[in-house]
Amino acid sequence: MDALVVGGSGLIGQSLVSKLLSRPEYGSVRVLVRRKTFAPHPKLHEVVVDFDELSDCLCQAKHVFCTLGTTRNKAGSKEAFRLVDYEYPLKIAEKAKDQGTEVFSIVTSMGASSQSWFFYNQVKGEIEQKLVELNFPFLGIFRPSLLLGDRQEHRFGESIGQRVMEAIDFLLPASYKAISVDHVADAMIQYALHPSQGVTFIESDAMQPTP
Repeated sequence: MDALVVGGSGLIGQSLVSKLLSRPEYGSVRVLVRRKTFAPHPKLHEVVVDFDELSDCLCQAKHVFCTLGTTRNKAGSKEAFRLVDYEYPLKIAEKAKDQGTEVFSIVTSMGASSQSWFFYNQVKGEIEQKLVELNFPFLGIFRPSLLLGDRQEHRFGESIGQRVMEAIDFLLPASYKAISVDHVADAMIQYALHPSQGVTFIESDAMQPTP
């Protein structure tokens, strides 16, 4: 079985690619990247692309995982953020649907809603709505809380947030607890291998491993 990962250089994407390569169910893992990131592997096919000029064939795979995402600060503007978190995922999803993708999985965010007062959550909610309209046979929408993991780039706000969330973890409801990127990646793979028909929203607490 073949898999396609878009956003493999990100925090969740790196974990996801590593885990997919170790799974016997997947014979080929293609990753669309702006620059090569991963160590060579017999099943890995890194493809350097311009996301503004994607060809249809690059988006062809039975299982597609989209972990693209940035922040407004890193992107530099609302328009640039929307390009990465809305326009690119939608373009990839449309091409994947046309190429026969069965299972499409995407990471959005806890609190995603097109009606949100927060621009970040609003954009995440809008991409969710558009993907639902594409009518994939199986669509998994993952909404994690604050992510725990080691970023290559330093995000001061998230670093502080991680420490605070870890300190008060025992006080928080399950859906608000910070979550390891490895747990999100594991949940995405489990969903792809055993999907439910139609649209499935997977909240952060459902991605946590069972004690």
